[in-house]
Amino acid sequence: MYFLGLDLGQKRDPAALAVVEKTPELKLMVRYVERAPLGTPYPRVVDWVRRVATNRQVSGRCDLAVDATGVGAPVVEMLRAAQLGCDIAAVTITGGDKETQSGGMWNVPKRDLMAGLQVALENGDLMIAGAMREREALVRELVDVQVRPRESGRSRIGADGEGEHDDLVIAVALAVWRAKKPRPRPNSFGQRHILSF
Repeated sequence: MYFLGLDLGQKRDPAALAVVEKTPELKLMVRYVERAPLGTPYPRVVDWVRRVATNRQVSGRCDLAVDATGVGAPVVEMLRAAQLGCDIAAVTITGGDKETQSGGMWNVPKRDLMAGLQVALENGDLMIAGAMREREALVRELVDVQVRPRESGRSRIGADGEGEHDDLVIAVALAVWRAKKPRPRPNSFGQRHILSF
């Protein structure tokens, strides 16, 4: 199985896509990460995701978690219309305290996404493929992500510093989050139910 994570961006931050494979040993392996060029129109992002999701290794064996925060909802609809062959989970990344599901959407605290990623790395349940093209960029982002307390009592989680990004990390965190969710069961007609997120 392959789990795709898509962090949407366009003008200030680039969109990023990650592919995480669940190995036969039930470990997770980051196989692919890439950023789209800054300013890439959403229809081209959808085409990019389609190319990855329909790759012969991934096709029919994938689930996608997509950042539906802000303008993400229309992009989620474009992805669904693209018939990727993946179950799609729309995730609004929040500053809240708990994960909720409502009306076909997940609301997931950024803190939970990052904690899930951190725990998977620390436990050795998540590895990063050595030959991956953007491996160094991902490792640099993982190092740059910090938790900073705010005066409001909440924390800011992300890359700090001028020109720093956490897009690849968010994409991987979304893929890892999706990998930990149960797969949909086939209905009586042998087809998978659309995930009700």
